Amino acid sequence: MSKPTQENEDKAGPVEQGARTDDQQDTGAGQSNETIGLEGESSDEELNVEQLKERLSEATLSAERAQDDLLRVKAEMQNLRRRTEQDVEKAHKYGIEKFSAELLGVIDNLERALLAAQEHDDESSKAIHDGVSLTLKSFNDCFAKFSIEVVDPIGEPFDPQFHQAIATQESPDSEPNSVIEVVQKGYTLNGRVIRPAMVMVSKG
Repeated sequence: MSKPTQENEDKAGPVEQGARTDDQQDTGAGQSNETIGLEGESSDEELNVEQLKERLSEATLSAERAQDDLLRVKAEMQNLRRRTEQDVEKAHKYGIEKFSAELLGVIDNLERALLAAQEHDDESSKAIHDGVSLTLKSFNDCFAKFSIEVVDPIGEPFDPQFHQAIATQESPDSEPNSVIEVVQKGYTLNGRVIRPAMVMVSKG
């Protein structure tokens, strides 16, 4: 009866060894699967990082473009405001240019009447002279308030910005290219010519 027991034990031995081998194989397979899983997770993480970097780069580029657009709009608004201020300033300074130019004819007529009255010595002519003189003075005072100035360049060098030459003439007593006679006075409004002085110029 003891022999069969020994045989059974002998047979059981290899079976246990085989079982241990299978367990070892299962453990090795599990370790391989875990390694593959970690590698897969690492690849996904690297992919996500690259995507985030790309999105960050796009967002940075968009922000830079928006900043450039904002700066350009600000510059355009500043230029527009400056131009508007300049237009308003010009409107204040030169808004009466056409009106003042129309009044120049009245001034010219008053000056002619004043010269004509000086040629006579009778009482009536003297009264006319005084009346015209006061009226002319009132006009000149009004012009001064609005920065309208006379251009009467007798003896000055000819300046094409303010003078209009109608003729040249020999004049030994004058400097070459200087104004020797003012045929009609000129006027400026805040430095801008509203009528140039018509002059005769000495030959050079």
